[in-house]
Amino acid sequence: MTGPAGKREHWASRRAFVLAAIGSAIGLGNIWRFPYVCYENGGGAFVIAYFIGLITAGIPLLILEFGLGHSTQGAAPIAMGRIHPKMEWFGWVATGVGFVICTYYAVIMSYCANYTWHSFTLAWGDNPSDFFFNKVIGLTDATKHPWALGRFMPGVFIGLAISWIWIILSIWKGTKTVGKVVYVTVLVPWAILIVFIVRGVTLPGALEGLKFYLTPVFSKLAEPQVWLAAYTQVFFSLSVGFAIMIAYASFLPRKSDIVKNAFIIGTGDALTAFLGGLAVFGALGYKAHLSGVPVSEVVRSGPGLAFVTYPEIISNLPAPQLFGLLFFLMLLTLAIDSAFSLVEAVAAATMDKWGWSHRRSNLTVGGLAFLLGIPLTFGAGLHWLDIVDRFMNQIGLSLVVLGETLLIGYYFGSERMRTYVNGLSDFSVGKWWNACIMIITPAVIAWLLISEVLARIKAPYGDSGLRSQEFVFGWLILVLIFLIAFGLQGAKGKKAPEPIRNA
Repeated sequence: MTGPAGKREHWASRRAFVLAAIGSAIGLGNIWRFPYVCYENGGGAFVIAYFIGLITAGIPLLILEFGLGHSTQGAAPIAMGRIHPKMEWFGWVATGVGFVICTYYAVIMSYCANYTWHSFTLAWGDNPSDFFFNKVIGLTDATKHPWALGRFMPGVFIGLAISWIWIILSIWKGTKTVGKVVYVTVLVPWAILIVFIVRGVTLPGALEGLKFYLTPVFSKLAEPQVWLAAYTQVFFSLSVGFAIMIAYASFLPRKSDIVKNAFIIGTGDALTAFLGGLAVFGALGYKAHLSGVPVSEVVRSGPGLAFVTYPEIISNLPAPQLFGLLFFLMLLTLAIDSAFSLVEAVAAATMDKWGWSHRRSNLTVGGLAFLLGIPLTFGAGLHWLDIVDRFMNQIGLSLVVLGETLLIGYYFGSERMRTYVNGLSDFSVGKWWNACIMIITPAVIAWLLISEVLARIKAPYGDSGLRSQEFVFGWLILVLIFLIAFGLQGAKGKKAPEPIRNA
């Protein structure tokens, strides 16, 4: 991304970059996925596995992507093309996966926006499940009508439009606006999260919820599935593999402490996920106490936790309108950073390739993603969203990260990249980083990828009547991403960027 004089823009400060990267990494999954996965895989024992995964794969991948973006001064396609002239297409694959995710992530933002509005009246009443699935999203019965589009839901559409206006305005002038927006959209949800932790742990029954969350079952560490879950959560949570961190790092000035930034961002994301679990399980313990049932019977994850279980909990709190507004405002601000970082990664790629302006890139990428998201505002939307999300996050991301580690680790040279990032940083990473990039991470990713593909073959969504939809919205979209990526490599663009920087 270059300015009028051809010079690439830079972040206004290191703090702005770190907040933007943390904001991208910290998303809805920190609140509605991590706590559940932790509970399901041994509680405190899973936390140990998670932090080992963070050190041996998550942070090394952040260092890799930061080094790649900084050294090439380009978004993912140009960066990959600078590593090898015939690998630009691979950068477009990463960008394409991120683009598909942003089309449906904005729909989830729409749900959050709707609930922020409904919090003023506690519109979900005594039946939050019926309110969400029938009145807000109008979910279709996939077992009876698998290809039914369902009802058009005006509220979801309006929320989607508002979300996209907010996203585009947040990145309107690139790093200039992003660097200002993140001071609000990163710090506000942290402040609200602290409020919910303090309130949650003081509720009746909260201690039982926290026991379920944190009690270590060390025997679980002997189960391969627990380690796979830990590494999977690390990869999904840090925004690696979506072309985001490569693009963000390409706007760093020449002297940038890549290693320290990676550790700060990785640790900040992990800490937020852990604290999110305290807030969630304290509240779930309270719900179990009210219902007179074990905590295990009220544990949920994903949209069911955010839009069904939590509204029910909020309705039983003092000042429910206030806590409802704060909770969904927290989700909304968590989502916006992840959403606009996905768009920024795609927009940066188009600006690098064709020399487009900020305005043209943002409007083109955002407008296209908005149009593609409209079908998800119908009753079948959540079914399709779930399928696409699983394929992009587990298969698409795995393919990209595996390719990155092999390309940098074995072709470009992990030692060469390690030397480069160490030359920029106040403290150096040792040769353990080479082992992580060349051996540990590729092995875990290959394991994850094979496991997921086999799972999709053995147990597709056919049990819900969605086998054909899985083919269209899962496998077919993945194939299209690769075909379009090959086409974009051959598309005529502006002159190639400067060679890779020397440390």
